[in-house]
Amino acid sequence: MTDSTVSAADVARLIDHTLLKPEATPADVDALIAEAVDLGTYSVCVSPSMLPMTIPTGADLKVAVVAGFPSGKHTSAVKAAEAKEAVAQGADEVDMVIDIGAAKAGLFDTVEADIRAVRDAIPKPVVLKVIIESAALTDDEIVAVSQAAVDADADFVKTSTGFHPAGGATEHAVALMAKTVAGKLGVKASGGVRTLDDARRMIAAGATRLGVSGSRALLGDDTRTSTGSSSY
Repeated sequence: MTDSTVSAADVARLIDHTLLKPEATPADVDALIAEAVDLGTYSVCVSPSMLPMTIPTGADLKVAVVAGFPSGKHTSAVKAAEAKEAVAQGADEVDMVIDIGAAKAGLFDTVEADIRAVRDAIPKPVVLKVIIESAALTDDEIVAVSQAAVDADADFVKTSTGFHPAGGATEHAVALMAKTVAGKLGVKASGGVRTLDDARRMIAAGATRLGVSGSRALLGDDTRTSTGSSSY
C-alpha cells in the first residue's frame, strides 16, 4: 500500500540524507550538506571520521553519524566510545549497529546490553537509532531485537545498514518493527528506498524516518547527481 497523500516536501523532512561510502571525501560531504539544505531533508548521515562538519548558519539540518558500522561486530565499549566522541564533535544523532550474530544466537540480553552501553554514553536528548539488519533476521528475531531497543531506551529502530548482502528495508519488516515498538520508538527504513513510491510505502507501513542517499532522484528532481552510494 502506498500513502500517496504524503507530499515530496513531507517526505524530505523524514530523510536522513546519507553518505557512507568508504571513499567519501570532505568535498563530498560539503556537497552532501549543500544538497540536504537545498532539498529540505531532516539531516545528513555520515561516517564519524567526517566530523566535525560545518552546517550553514540558520539551516534546519541535524547531523547523524554511524557507530559500529557496518558489521556491528565491535565491542560495546568501542561503540560507546565512538558514539561519545561523535557527539562531542557535533553529532545530534547516532545510528549504531547491533551484533547481528548475537541476535541470531538468541542472545537478546546481550543485544540489549550493547544498546544500553551506547545509550549510557550518549544520554538524551541525543537521538539513538538501533540498526538491526532486518533482512538477516527472522520475524521472531526482529520482534526480539526491536523490544531490546525499547528496553534499552533507544529512540528508533532502523532496518538496515544498506551494506548487508541479505538486503535492505521491506514493508513487512517495517510494519513488524512498528507493531513491536508500538509508538514508543520511531522506525527508520533504510536500504533500497530509491523512489517516492518506495518512501510512501515505507511510511504507510510505519516508517517515521528514511535513510536515503539518492534523495534528489527520490524526490523527483535528478538534475544534480547524488553524492551517496546507490546501495544505501
